[in-house]
Amino acid sequence: MNDMQGFTRTDYCGVWRMAHIGQTVTVCGWVQRQRDLGGLIFVDLRDRTGLLQLAFDDATNPTVFTAASTLRAEYVVAATGVLREREAKTDKIPTGDVELYVTSLHLLAKAETPPFEIIEHSQVNDMLRLKYRYLDLRRPDMQRTMALRHKITKIARDYFDEQGFLEIETPILTKSTPEGARDYLVPSRVHPGKFYALPQSPQQYKQMLMLSGVDKYMQIARCFRDEDLRADRQPEFTQIDLEMSFVTEEDVMTVQEGFVRRVFGEVLGVDVPVPFPRMTWREAMDRFGSDKPDMRFGFELRDISDIVATCDFNLFSAPVADGGSVRLINITGGAEQFPRKQIDALVEFVRTYRAKGLAWAKLNADGTSSSSYQKFLTEGENAAILSRAQAQPGDLLLIVGDAKNEVVFAALGALRCECAKRLNLLNKEEYRFLWVTEFPMFEFSEEENRFVAMHHPFTAPMDEDVDKLESDRAGCRAKAYDIVLNGTELGGGSIRIHDPETQQAMFRALGFSPDEAQTRFGYFIDAFRYGAPPHGGLAYGLDRLVMLMTGAQSIRDVIPFPKVQNASEPMTSSPDVVDKTQLDELSISVSTPPEDA
Repeated sequence: MNDMQGFTRTDYCGVWRMAHIGQTVTVCGWVQRQRDLGGLIFVDLRDRTGLLQLAFDDATNPTVFTAASTLRAEYVVAATGVLREREAKTDKIPTGDVELYVTSLHLLAKAETPPFEIIEHSQVNDMLRLKYRYLDLRRPDMQRTMALRHKITKIARDYFDEQGFLEIETPILTKSTPEGARDYLVPSRVHPGKFYALPQSPQQYKQMLMLSGVDKYMQIARCFRDEDLRADRQPEFTQIDLEMSFVTEEDVMTVQEGFVRRVFGEVLGVDVPVPFPRMTWREAMDRFGSDKPDMRFGFELRDISDIVATCDFNLFSAPVADGGSVRLINITGGAEQFPRKQIDALVEFVRTYRAKGLAWAKLNADGTSSSSYQKFLTEGENAAILSRAQAQPGDLLLIVGDAKNEVVFAALGALRCECAKRLNLLNKEEYRFLWVTEFPMFEFSEEENRFVAMHHPFTAPMDEDVDKLESDRAGCRAKAYDIVLNGTELGGGSIRIHDPETQQAMFRALGFSPDEAQTRFGYFIDAFRYGAPPHGGLAYGLDRLVMLMTGAQSIRDVIPFPKVQNASEPMTSSPDVVDKTQLDELSISVSTPPEDA
């Protein structure tokens, strides 16, 4: 028999325990391995819940024994028998006290030898794993990850339903907008020359739902951004997307803290204390060089610009003279942990963040010091740097200066994390949450030579900064907030603009003429003329949340079918060329054939 007719699976492989001994059951799954001991054969059968040992005896059931002797790895079978106590028990698997003595065996499908072994934490080339992703997903650790992902989304739906949120779907085919990352475009067959865009987020639609009186919205939303990939980015990803009416920042944060506390408690058994600490964007940058600081360790930035502004060491004084800064981090106890060869490697590390160099100083156990700059500074200047760093014997100081503060922040912000990693200070079982608030309203884009919205054009300014929208864009702060976990932005949101005049001022600040704003956002502008409630929201990166909760190194490990670095998908070989007939129907011509066509 090679189908499921005539028998029914009783339950999964991983559920059976000593309390079930004597029961006649049917289990189904994949053969993990077969062990032929002569008159006895043992088979480990695997499904998504775990392993169960199957036992076959030539003396009592030779027909079934012969069938078992033909089984190979990844064959699909159904087995019926009686549960009994194992003679050789094991605590390596939850079912290690029992086995199924098989009286009936059904081969459901044969399998070729897979390109890699289906085992826990398989050390296999990533491209091979992704090419055979359907095999990779069979591995126990991947099965647990998919189950955990499901549980998180279920908790999200249950929690936000209890809080009065309505789950509402928003369109996938929508209008392209000018701000943010690059859109994925979809040509329209019935409107030649016109395009839909896949949503980077449901931002405008969820605001429209607030104008529609929905009051509280949530969605497990698919989002798309045509941007360069990193460990925590994919071209298509999933958000837990939320919006609320008649709220302040405090209201939004309180609801989200409740969700985080619940999901970590139910999924990991971790008690997350609330409320979370809060820190303004300015403080986060000054102390940690990052707007998503990892709070599991110290190594905070300290500004020494005032100490070295007039020193004779040009690498320190020049950045200050040019309007930048010189800052340091103190790697406590790092003097012996980082020999000169490793410090040289750190110099190369900061260069990837556009830093021109890295100065260093060590405070020796006897109170003396050595450094790469000591001879260029006065005794008083050297002493002042050590004092500012609160250096103790055994500490290592690492210093970066640049005419652009963003270079200093980026280099030292990354360097403190790299040093913590090398010192094994990043405990994956420690969860440190933080709210970062009061982000800048705008950031200057050198590529576009203009100010752009740091979040999006619908973020509200701080009440005291409304008059700065057009007069002082560099000093204007937003009612924006990010929830940060262990150095990763878990989610972000803001209170939105609900006043039409403020929204028009925002468009002007971004350089949109009235006609341009109307063309791009006309439907949005018109809707706000009919009474908009104060509203705000937040969106979590579901993939990032799962990544952090499982300890994965990349969101590729928690997405069922991810893309690789060049945004292709190895299993299906997408993207790919399409027939000319399809292109003709869309009024599209390809000027340059693909290289692999």
